[in-house]
Amino acid sequence: MSSSLLAMGIFTLVGAITPGPVNVLALRHGAARSRLACACYVLGASASYAAVVWAMGQGAHWLIQALPHLSTAAEWLCAAYLLWLAWRLAHAPVETPVTEAQKHNDSVRMLQLLLQGVAVQTLNPKAWLVALAGIGLFVLPQANRAMAQWQFCTMSLLACLIGVGCWALLGQWLSGWLHTPPRQRRFYRLLALLLVASVAAMLA
Repeated sequence: MSSSLLAMGIFTLVGAITPGPVNVLALRHGAARSRLACACYVLGASASYAAVVWAMGQGAHWLIQALPHLSTAAEWLCAAYLLWLAWRLAHAPVETPVTEAQKHNDSVRMLQLLLQGVAVQTLNPKAWLVALAGIGLFVLPQANRAMAQWQFCTMSLLACLIGVGCWALLGQWLSGWLHTPPRQRRFYRLLALLLVASVAAMLA
């Protein structure tokens, strides 16, 4: 692997695995859902991020720079959506450990979780900022931009599958500790606070 591909891999993995709204929700789903249901959320978020990277590479960032008011409105719209998710998370009902009946319900909800992963990632300002930075670092300086963009999109997809997947697995590991309602309530409220903090950091 060349040094540029190695640097690209490190950049995309760090961007995907650091705390953020998508990963906070992955942790929550990992603690409360079956592995297959979590995989749907992870896949939706990862595919959406690859699409965000592709859109940025195709010149969406020039539109945002040309229309600064659109950028500000989009930022606040994304923040409002994520804060609504934080409120839902803080008030989420406690659940019993995953049973066969719940796994059946998860199978019914797989499409919903897939679409939630797409929505959260698409409305995640961190995703757009990291994608823009990566395009500037690894795509625009290259002579063959089409190939560089394809490589960056592929690397971003793999990194997101790994990064978001690790948070979902951490949630699965914590599910044994979360067998009592008080622990679940504290856990969900902590995640809600982390989500609010990540939104505040992005707006700052």
